[in-house]
Amino acid sequence: MTQRREPSAHLDEELRALGWYHYNLTRHAAEALLLSNGKDGSYLLRKSNEREDLYSLSVRGKDSVKHFHIEYTGTSLKFGFNEFSSLKELVMHFANQPLIGSETGTLIVLKHPYPHEVEEPSIYESVRVHTAMQTGRTENDLVPNAPSLGTKEGYLIKQGKIVKNWKTRWFTLHRNELKYFKDQTATEPIRALDLTECSAVQFDYSQERVNCFCLVFPLRTYYLCAKTGIEADEWIKILRWKLVRWCVLLNGSMSCAAVLCYCHDKLPVLEHTSATGLIVCMQRVLLWLPGQLH
Repeated sequence: MTQRREPSAHLDEELRALGWYHYNLTRHAAEALLLSNGKDGSYLLRKSNEREDLYSLSVRGKDSVKHFHIEYTGTSLKFGFNEFSSLKELVMHFANQPLIGSETGTLIVLKHPYPHEVEEPSIYESVRVHTAMQTGRTENDLVPNAPSLGTKEGYLIKQGKIVKNWKTRWFTLHRNELKYFKDQTATEPIRALDLTECSAVQFDYSQERVNCFCLVFPLRTYYLCAKTGIEADEWIKILRWKLVRWCVLLNGSMSCAAVLCYCHDKLPVLEHTSATGLIVCMQRVLLWLPGQLH
């Protein structure tokens, strides 16, 4: 078993002096920040919520944010294929604009460190209108809620609707919308798929291709193929995650197929799923979810 090491006080002090270290910024906040105000190649470093000895490097691509681990071993920092004896050495590596990528995405050049402090004008508005629009409510009615961003992008091979040929398309995933374009340079999508209408995402073995999966919609099933099995698995994982989150936002009013599809290989599948059983299944999925996307 690999021994987990907590960062030393000296490393913590060095990190806090680093202008693009964002402390305990959450994954959601990092994605929102980089997508709204960053650009291709923007990045920031933050604590990972998985382990004390892990940090997350959040990187803005064209239309998505990717996250990579940096591990503290007690004597060095590991990132990608390299190991650095000090934080200064790691920062020097970033100063030379490294090119990084994974098996599930495109290559990105790290060019723009995103500062944790950005000056904004200290201007406040005066309240001129102030009245309650509801009565009889309590603090229990104040339920904070926001859709997850959960971005992803990359090339996939898609089967045509009428002519069953296969064409490579550029896909982007943002909130509950999956868009595909002719290529990465195109500005207008060929189509945007509303994932709230999707009932299942699963591996598909009916096509004469490998690494295929399908998205089931009421009027059509979309067949997609990735270059590798790992890439296909990553797409399936995040798409299923979207379906379960949407299910929760609707308080469980989603088809059993989507939830049970996500449960497959992770949780026992219920043969006869009642409404109560479905809720139990969703609750168990949510207990499993937090460790899957960091």
